[in-house]
Amino acid sequence: QVQLAESGGGLVQTGGSLRLSCLASGNIFNNRAMGWYRQAPGKQREYVAAIIAGGSTNYADSVKGRFTISRDNAKNTLYLQMHSLKPEDTAVYYCALSRFVLTLRASDIDYWGQGTQVTVSS
Repeated sequence: QVQLAESGGGLVQTGGSLRLSCLASGNIFNNRAMGWYRQAPGKQREYVAAIIAGGSTNYADSVKGRFTISRDNAKNTLYLQMHSLKPEDTAVYYCALSRFVLTLRASDIDYWGQGTQVTVSS
């Protein structure tokens, strides 16, 4: 069994920065793809970023150049550094662990965290 626990969310002004963390505990395979999704009120959950085996990263177009995903396998922790935040980034952010090493489609997700709220004020 795996548990994912996000932290680091909060309220920030437009243009500000936040860093989200996701601590993974349990039977973790460090080469599995991990990443972040988010869900804004009244909208479907959407993909944000992923980091796959070997350390390659991928981002949604809406966050490319502003967000950076990274992982520390020794600490079983995934990070999402967010800069230049916009009101449209307001959402609950979810950490996700794939059952595969190279993909993080929603259908690939084995485990989800409980989510952390990010609110960007205008």
